[in-house]
Amino acid sequence: MYSGEFERIGKRLFAEHLVGGNFGNISVRSGKEGFFIKRSGAYLDVAAEPVFVTFSGNVPPEASSEYRVHLEVYKNTRFEAIVHAHPPHAVAASLVMDEIMPEDSEGKMLCPKIPVVTGTPGSQELAENVTCALLSSKLVVVRGHGTFAAGMTLDEAFVYTSLAEHSCRILSFKRNLLS
Repeated sequence: MYSGEFERIGKRLFAEHLVGGNFGNISVRSGKEGFFIKRSGAYLDVAAEPVFVTFSGNVPPEASSEYRVHLEVYKNTRFEAIVHAHPPHAVAASLVMDEIMPEDSEGKMLCPKIPVVTGTPGSQELAENVTCALLSSKLVVVRGHGTFAAGMTLDEAFVYTSLAEHSCRILSFKRNLLS
């Protein structure tokens, strides 16, 4: 279940250079019981059965190491899908900005302020910080790590992931032109 959707979005993430190797993860809420998430170590662009994690805490050892973030977000929001990626321009921007203010038209329209949060990958602290940011935004960047985008569908979460990289790339180009 969902392996085709995960693969489709994973291929788009690779095509736009938003992930590399087996980095990043994808999840989809499954009713009131839990969610499906990418297997740890699995490549996003290859079909693989995702792992089911229950909201009550049944976490299979093969679940992605970022399952805590997905669990917290689903428990505290109405989002149905999450994409976690490592877009290079967005990660670079997070190293020098506390919040990212897109200047391109799409960024201004869809996400005029992108919060930047901190936390160790895989930690409960990161899960809480990302969830707090996603209560008022559909997109957050973890300083030096990557983006978490949430939506009602995987496609919506993908669009916000792509937006983060596009907007940060534009900011980088602007900075280079001005220097």
